[in-house]
Amino acid sequence: MSYNFSQLKERAKEIEKWLSGEFATLRTGRVSPAILDSVQVESYGARMPIAHVAAVSIEDAKTLRIAPWDKSQIKEIEHALAAANLGVSVSVDDVGIRVSFPDLTEDRRKALAKIVNSKLEEAKVTLRKERERVWNEIQDKEKEGGMAEDDKFRYKDELQKLVDETGTTLESLAERKDKEIMS
Repeated sequence: MSYNFSQLKERAKEIEKWLSGEFATLRTGRVSPAILDSVQVESYGARMPIAHVAAVSIEDAKTLRIAPWDKSQIKEIEHALAAANLGVSVSVDDVGIRVSFPDLTEDRRKALAKIVNSKLEEAKVTLRKERERVWNEIQDKEKEGGMAEDDKFRYKDELQKLVDETGTTLESLAERKDKEIMS
């Protein structure tokens, strides 16, 4: 009887996607609307992301433009940006809100690099938990008589190979983001 690793492969892709999303929210030398994804705005009694109440666009390399669909939301968006503590300057004009990002200092770059490493470690821990879960399933099948001991160790090697490949991919994502932050 063979073991199906499709669930592990699917979970590995989810972890990679999660890590990419986390890295997208970290600001480097240029701005991205993804930086505002974690900012929640109080809108008509519900909390929702800025992208649900306004159009967010890049004005230049260090400025985002937020154009709310309902102009009465400008104050709420301004408060949400202040509460998010992103280290940005916010200015309101007749069209909407301009969010200006300052140049990154060396200290801020180092702090962002630490965040990259902590997010990478978080992803690796999740991957290790998945590896442990699959290994326990394989061992249980072997104990129940569903597979031979030789098969168990062959699957263990295959499992480790899949985990190593995903780990390498996660490392390369972090390395790329680190270079982006430091340049």
